Amino acid sequence: MNEYDSNRIGDIVKDIGYEKSKDQNNADCYVINTCHIRDKAKEKVFHEVGRIKKNYSNKKKPIMIIAGCVAQAESEEILKREPFIDVVIGPQSYHKINKILDNFQKNKKADETEFDTISKFDFLENVKNSDNNVSSFLTIQEGCDKFCHFCVVPYTRGPECSRPFRTIIKEAEELIKNGAKEITLLGQNVNAYNFYQNDNEFKISNLLNELEKYSELKRIRYTTSHPVDMTEDLIECYKTNKKLMPFIHLPIQSGSDKVLKLMNRKHNVEHYVNIYNKLININPSIKFSSDFIIGYPGEEKDDFEKTLKLVNEIKFINSFSFIFSSRPGTIASKLKEVDEKISKERLIMLQSILFKNQINHNKSLENKEIDVLVENKISGQNKYFGRNEYFNSVIFEADKKDIGKIVKVNIENSNQNTLFGKIKNNMKAA
Repeated sequence: MNEYDSNRIGDIVKDIGYEKSKDQNNADCYVINTCHIRDKAKEKVFHEVGRIKKNYSNKKKPIMIIAGCVAQAESEEILKREPFIDVVIGPQSYHKINKILDNFQKNKKADETEFDTISKFDFLENVKNSDNNVSSFLTIQEGCDKFCHFCVVPYTRGPECSRPFRTIIKEAEELIKNGAKEITLLGQNVNAYNFYQNDNEFKISNLLNELEKYSELKRIRYTTSHPVDMTEDLIECYKTNKKLMPFIHLPIQSGSDKVLKLMNRKHNVEHYVNIYNKLININPSIKFSSDFIIGYPGEEKDDFEKTLKLVNEIKFINSFSFIFSSRPGTIASKLKEVDEKISKERLIMLQSILFKNQINHNKSLENKEIDVLVENKISGQNKYFGRNEYFNSVIFEADKKDIGKIVKVNIENSNQNTLFGKIKNNMKAA
């Protein structure tokens, strides 16, 4: 979502004469767009500002803007601690950036951290999306009402808010005209998308089925989803929608019902496994990835072993796993943490299984022919990059004319994160 927001900021400031610079050591204005989901994000901001500050010791000072979730959560401290920073803009206020820049010489420091999601969506409706990537992002929903006890998102992105259905389709049409062959729908709880208009209810399933109608669009994805919003109509899409990729990122966080309750996740393991079984019954080729938090306050040995049991039961092909990271202002930040040594040992054990599953999945694709969407040429190499249906990175030999096409690739070898191959007889799949 930060990549999407950054692109939209670039589109907005064009109206007042700003253009993206290719020289990051020589710009009139810097925007550092931040994420606050992990620890040390704030310190990374100050480190980056320090690097820029050093480069401008003998030059005219640029306007320094900190945007995104760190700006939202830490605005007062940011401005107080580093005088080189001029403006902080929260993720629901970045549509105001032109006014801030226009008034900068008069107002100097500025702090825009109001939750103004609806007006932001209204504003963006009139700003053309210039993203011309083969695989493009499209935000459909922001914010979260779940209030998981470890998560800072409700405090940095605000409550759940869904964009108007027709506005999303209009922006998707722009992306398709720009050359997008794949669109990934984005949201903090993307499958909680829910928009009412004229007594009609629109859900993410409606968006997926509407996008399928566009012949130029070849693939559709969405992220990140929550188990409690994995409704029957969405599950049904995996039976009927031919462009919806058979890869689902569905975070569970823990295999222990006790820990899930402590996290306030609002689902249990049985609910999650039922979703998994329903989807596999619809399409046995569907693969899953997930998120895991290890060492959450209250996690005991038995709870961790239940997580390992789940991971062995569901062969996740790609997952994110971290030791619990306390976020200021959350309920979990007030709880007693698991011993760091124990958490590290558990993480190593979990990741050994996760990584093994990931490697085995990639190995299973060796000596097979797969469909790959060619996204771009790799800088400095005579190789091209693309992804298969399961979002695996694929590196292979191709031609410039193949960019934007789905090609047949013979996979020759692989490692944990990447597949390597060649286009078979240069024959195209689509």
